Amino acid sequence: MPTSVSRFRVTGMDCAGCAAKIDTAVRRIPGVQDVAVSVQAGALRIEHGDALDRSQVLRHVRNLGYGVEPAADAPVPGRRQDDPSALAMRGHSRDDHAGDNAPGRHHAHEAHEGPWWSSRKARLTAACGLALVAAYLAGMVHPPFARIAFLVALVIGLAPIAWRAVTAARYGTPFSIEMLMTIAALGAVVIGAEEEAAAVVLLFLIGEMLEGVAAGRARRSIQSLAALAPRTALLERAGETREVAAESLVVGDGIMVRPGERIPADGVITEGEGEIDEAPVTGESVPRRRTKEDRVFAGTINLTAVLRIRVTAAAQDNTIARIVRLVEDAQESKSPTERFIDRFSKIYTPAVLALGALVAVAPPLLVGAAWSEWIYKGLAILLIGCPCALVISTPAAIAAGLSAGARRGLLMKGGAVLERLGSLDVITFDKTGTLTAGKPVITDLIAAARSERQLLSLAAALEKGSTHPLALAVLARAAADGVPVPPAFDAAAVAGQGVEGGIGGERVFFGSPRAAAQRASLTPELERLVAGLHAQGKTVSVLVAGSEVAGIIGLRDELRADAAAGLARLHKAGVRTLMLTGDNARTAAALAAELGIEARAELMPEDKLRIVRELQAAGHTVGKVGDGINDAPALAAADVGIAMGGGTDVALETADAAVLHGRVGDIPDLMALSRAVMRNIHQNIGLALGLKAVFLVTTLLGITGLWPAILADTGATVLVTANAMRLLAWKTQ
Repeated sequence: MPTSVSRFRVTGMDCAGCAAKIDTAVRRIPGVQDVAVSVQAGALRIEHGDALDRSQVLRHVRNLGYGVEPAADAPVPGRRQDDPSALAMRGHSRDDHAGDNAPGRHHAHEAHEGPWWSSRKARLTAACGLALVAAYLAGMVHPPFARIAFLVALVIGLAPIAWRAVTAARYGTPFSIEMLMTIAALGAVVIGAEEEAAAVVLLFLIGEMLEGVAAGRARRSIQSLAALAPRTALLERAGETREVAAESLVVGDGIMVRPGERIPADGVITEGEGEIDEAPVTGESVPRRRTKEDRVFAGTINLTAVLRIRVTAAAQDNTIARIVRLVEDAQESKSPTERFIDRFSKIYTPAVLALGALVAVAPPLLVGAAWSEWIYKGLAILLIGCPCALVISTPAAIAAGLSAGARRGLLMKGGAVLERLGSLDVITFDKTGTLTAGKPVITDLIAAARSERQLLSLAAALEKGSTHPLALAVLARAAADGVPVPPAFDAAAVAGQGVEGGIGGERVFFGSPRAAAQRASLTPELERLVAGLHAQGKTVSVLVAGSEVAGIIGLRDELRADAAAGLARLHKAGVRTLMLTGDNARTAAALAAELGIEARAELMPEDKLRIVRELQAAGHTVGKVGDGINDAPALAAADVGIAMGGGTDVALETADAAVLHGRVGDIPDLMALSRAVMRNIHQNIGLALGLKAVFLVTTLLGITGLWPAILADTGATVLVTANAMRLLAWKTQ
């Protein structure tokens, strides 16, 4: 049966309990196959057959008290819309608001733009608070009016809560926080505790309002990423420059970016060079110099010069859009801890109801205790047992961790990845483009019959026009040193040997030492130098001019500047590291010796996969770091696959995590963030359960009542959320 995916924007969700109610309600709709709800992203994704009634989805969610509207992208049969190639959800449909004002619909969770104190939740809380104050004053002025006044205050606050409780029960969630609250408040009225019931409802509303403030802050931390890209761009077309909407740019457009402006689209520089501040996207604090043919990202800042850029990605597919989409999708996938808490809470809440009922009726029936006293205690236990703080303890921390990482160029596909990162004890690295910069550079210029400048000039003349990586390295060094490049005549590649041509009336050859030895005699000293360069893992080319050796050039794909420091941090954390490379054993051994890392060389992709599986079979939790292309099998097999330079489509699609900096030091940072998040989760769970345990004992002993009971839950929820939000300030080491 063909599967389609529909996406919706949902407003007003504050915690995992909100998501659970929506999930349960939507799953009951005919045709729905799977549901994913993200609180932080405000997103609902539904996998379904072709027969889904989208209006029924809108009606169910709105009846629960949340705002909802379809995302702009229509369902595409047979393709998952959360695939990285799918369009990002940025717009909102305006043509389906039937039922927005349906009778009985409550807007407790309605979307709100503006200061928190002007929201509907805040107004409801203020109304309940004022009614409660008025009830106290009425009781002081005329005591017989007190009971009615407190009942009025209670109804003002409880009515929307009770409506949500009943609606959630209709749609499959009978044991909701609102249901526990409603039962406790009505029970308090039955035993004559109207004053306390009204106060408890007010405290509950205050807690919900504070949850909304905290959730909004977390949500804005991701939404602010989307705001990095400017809204307009200077489009150059047919010799004219005009300002257009950035979202209207298409691949191939030419744009101009002036100094001090943000770059409006991903692209490649076609003219100009200057410093680019990439901190908004990658978190890199030092501006990078970018020149012609270099890639640039949307949202980064052009600091010093006018740049002309060819657009390589439309607005919905640029780096910022992909990061936002990745984080949103990651927040929809639950970690093992979060799934365990969800399962636990489904048992926990009915157990709390049973315990409350037992406390309320057992002592009066068995030992003749006072009914009012023990019903009161049973109601307090219902409030203590509310699972809100426990349920939000894990997703709040994970969402904050994912957000903090994304803002620093550390991307993870979900809470499960975030959890596993901290438990890695072996990490395997690709060499080229991971531990090294990915392109060779000249490391040694050894003059013989000619000077170093002449050696470089002749080599560049032969290599001019070639796109081979070694040729590009020679040409780049010649340009950097300002060496003149004379014209070469009849230059041609000699298969398996090098390149040869005429320069200034003499024949010049540039290639392997073995081929050079066939054209000129290498002295013992030169042979010793060649052997020494080979021992260092370098590629050696010899230049022969006429019948004499002009000199030797050594090249190597050099280590990343932070490679040694990054690996040292991993070793200090007790993580074993290995280099897995297809390069020759000599080069691998030389680089590994510099880094202090184990090396296994001359490997095919299937060999890397085999080594990863062997490590896992030995009981290790294995991470694999690579470029996301030729390492794809090993990346997929590892417990966590990490792509270096995560701005590429392939890296984002293949790996579990990606680092935009492309620095080895980002790997220990990923592990440090994971461990910080797990510490935060454990703190949150301990705080939520600890407070409940304390107040459970004090309630049974008669020390505390309804007010402290609701504080045990509402207070714990606020504390847990605030503790999780601390992760938004997490910084890389």
